[in-house]
Amino acid sequence: MAQIVLMVLAAIALVAIAYAGMLYNGLVTVKNNVALAWANIDVLLKQRHDELPKLVEACKAYRDFERETLVRVTEARARVGHAREARDIDALGPAEAALRAGVARVFAVAERYPDLKANENFMQLQSRITGLENAIADRREFYNDCVNVNNIRIEQFPDALVARAFNFREARLLEFSPQETADVDLRALFAQK
Repeated sequence: MAQIVLMVLAAIALVAIAYAGMLYNGLVTVKNNVALAWANIDVLLKQRHDELPKLVEACKAYRDFERETLVRVTEARARVGHAREARDIDALGPAEAALRAGVARVFAVAERYPDLKANENFMQLQSRITGLENAIADRREFYNDCVNVNNIRIEQFPDALVARAFNFREARLLEFSPQETADVDLRALFAQK
């Protein structure tokens, strides 16, 4: 009889260990999905980071193009680059908003320069950067979905027990304030000098 009890306890322990292992592997998967989603955003941010100097150079070719606008884009690009490299999610939002506004201003100011607007290089860069902006927005949504799944899993029972035991951490959402996500007011951009 004692042997049967030991076998039942051993079977229960084996099932519990297997279940804990499954929970652990699931948590590893969602943690790595968050990292992968961030890496996808990082690639797009890097690509846009590399395209912006080309845009600035294309605009500089037009002697009268607003220097202040180009300086703002360059400074915002640097802030996004620093936040991206440091993986500072909190700094990335405001830096992205400044960069987005700066790029929108470049495109708005370009409207005053018919030769620039007709420049094939400028048009290609404008299209490429706009495409990257859309891809970044899509990837940000996917990243936040992965973060949400991660954060739910580490808080739910019984996953929370394994998460605490193995020090799984909550991931931070990539959030922007309503001002940062609002459409750029092109009328105001055209009115500025």
